[in-house]
Amino acid sequence: MQSINLRKKFIIGNWKMHTTTADAARLAKAVVDGVGTEQQVVIAICPPFTYLALVGEILKGSYVSLGAQNLYPEKDGAFTGEISPTMLLDVGCRYVILGHSERRHILGESDAFINQKVLIALGASLNVILCVGETLDQRKTGQTETVLDRQLVQGLAGLSADNLPRLIVAYEPVWAIGSTGHHATPDQVQQAHTFIRRRFGDLFGEKAAQLLPIQYGGSVKPDNAAAFLSQPDVDGALLGGASLEADQFIAIVRAGISELKTEEKSTFPQSHNPNLERPQLNAP
Repeated sequence: MQSINLRKKFIIGNWKMHTTTADAARLAKAVVDGVGTEQQVVIAICPPFTYLALVGEILKGSYVSLGAQNLYPEKDGAFTGEISPTMLLDVGCRYVILGHSERRHILGESDAFINQKVLIALGASLNVILCVGETLDQRKTGQTETVLDRQLVQGLAGLSADNLPRLIVAYEPVWAIGSTGHHATPDQVQQAHTFIRRRFGDLFGEKAAQLLPIQYGGSVKPDNAAAFLSQPDVDGALLGGASLEADQFIAIVRAGISELKTEEKSTFPQSHNPNLERPQLNAP
C-alpha cells in the first residue's frame, strides 16, 4: 500500500507524571502563547488528571486541545481511584492516550483491557491515541511486526467503521523512548509505520488506512523532528520529555508546519472527522 499523504500533522504532548499546579499553568500558557493562531497542525497537550481542569481553562479560546493520559472503561461506578470517559468530557478533554507502553509494561495492561478502553472512549466521542510498539528484545528477535499485528488486531477488535475517523495510532518502540541509549532511525520508523498502515488496511480497508494518522512516539526532539516528520507515513509526534519544555514543543510544532508546506498539502478529505482533521478554536 502506497501512502498518498492526505493527512495533517498531529503534535501531542504527554506530560506523564510531571508538573505541579504552578508548573502546569505556566507550561500550558506558554504553549498557548507560542502556538498563537496556528491552525495547520493539530495540537493537544495531556497533563496529569489533577491538572486537567486547570489546564483546560487556560486552553479555552486557543487552538490547543486538551487530552488525558488514560481512562477506565466504565461510565461510572465503584472503581476507586479511576477516571471515566464521562469525567474527561466534563472537564473538556477531546483526546485520550490509551495503551501507552508504560501502562503495558509497568502496570501490566493487556491488549484485551486496552481494547475495552478504546471502545468505550470512542463510544463517548473522545479521540483516541492508541499506542503500539515493541521492546528491544522483541526487535532483536525479529518480532516487531508480530507484536504490532497483535496489538492492532486485539486492541481494535470490535471497532466500527463509524469510529475510525476519531482514531490515531502512535508507534512508540519501547527501546527508543526516553534515555534508553537506543534511538530509532527515520527509516526504521517509516518501515514500522508502513506495516501499521498496511495491516490497518487489511482490517478496515485501504481508504480508512490512508486516512489514519500515525504518530511517532520515540523521543522526538527539535533537532530530529524534521527527519521523522518528513517520512511519508509519519503524521506527527507523540511527545514526552520535549512536551515539558514549551520552547521545544513549539519548535516541533514549527517543524510540522514546515513539513506540511514542503509537501504542499493543501486539500484534505471531507469524509474524515473535522474534529480530527482540522484544528478548532476551543470555545470559552
